[in-house]
Amino acid sequence: MEDKSKYIIIIIRILLIGAFILAWELSARARLYNPLFTSYPSEILKDLIEFYTSGDLVKHTSVTLREAFTGLFYGTVFGVVIGLILGQFETLGKILLPIITAIHGIPQLTLAPVYILWFGLGLTSKIFLAALMVFFNVFFSTYAGVHNVEPKLIESAILLGAGKVQTLIHVVLPSSLPFILSGIRVGVGSSLVGAIIGEYIGASAGFGWMIAYASSFFNIARVMSCILILLLVGIFLNFSLDKIENYLLRWRAPTNLSMKHGKTVQ
Repeated sequence: MEDKSKYIIIIIRILLIGAFILAWELSARARLYNPLFTSYPSEILKDLIEFYTSGDLVKHTSVTLREAFTGLFYGTVFGVVIGLILGQFETLGKILLPIITAIHGIPQLTLAPVYILWFGLGLTSKIFLAALMVFFNVFFSTYAGVHNVEPKLIESAILLGAGKVQTLIHVVLPSSLPFILSGIRVGVGSSLVGAIIGEYIGASAGFGWMIAYASSFFNIARVMSCILILLLVGIFLNFSLDKIENYLLRWRAPTNLSMKHGKTVQ
């Protein structure tokens, strides 16, 4: 029954997307609005084919994804490590948390030109911006996860003779994992946003540069092609994170507000 419901949901989702694309195409061709501002699906498909055959698609995709993934990696590592350290050492956390919060309150878009000035127009400035945006998401999630660990678990580990490092690795980190993965999920989108913003400010390649370039010539089909590709990348990354989360948190029992249970105990 559960598999049947799953397939029904997928079919309904496909029908909704198909109906939206069809309505978009027909309304544009009927000139119900000016397609100059949004283009339409068949034109976007033609542009995607041209984008790919020219070799520009692979070039700009590789640049943006390299910046985003590198920033995601560094932002996640530093976010988890610093979040665990400040969560474990209360005094250090009280000193540094307000400073990190204040820096996080500064819109990174306003600082992007400064990062370009510091690190130049190459990949480094985009990676730094992407990593910084990921760092804040992962850090605050990790810090919250550490402070939500069940105290009785830590007490039990200490009573069993576990040291501080063992308690951190075997109790605190696994208990904080749902929070950390939630931060990484938000960080995936932030890494792409950081890379795109950096390319807007100053670059010679990447989707941010391509969108800015195409917009200046009113090539809306190319803009929508880039947005579509970024959308597909986001869907793939979130799908991958779902699989990783299901594997790492396979010990966690699913909960919801429904009163129904999969199995009834006799």
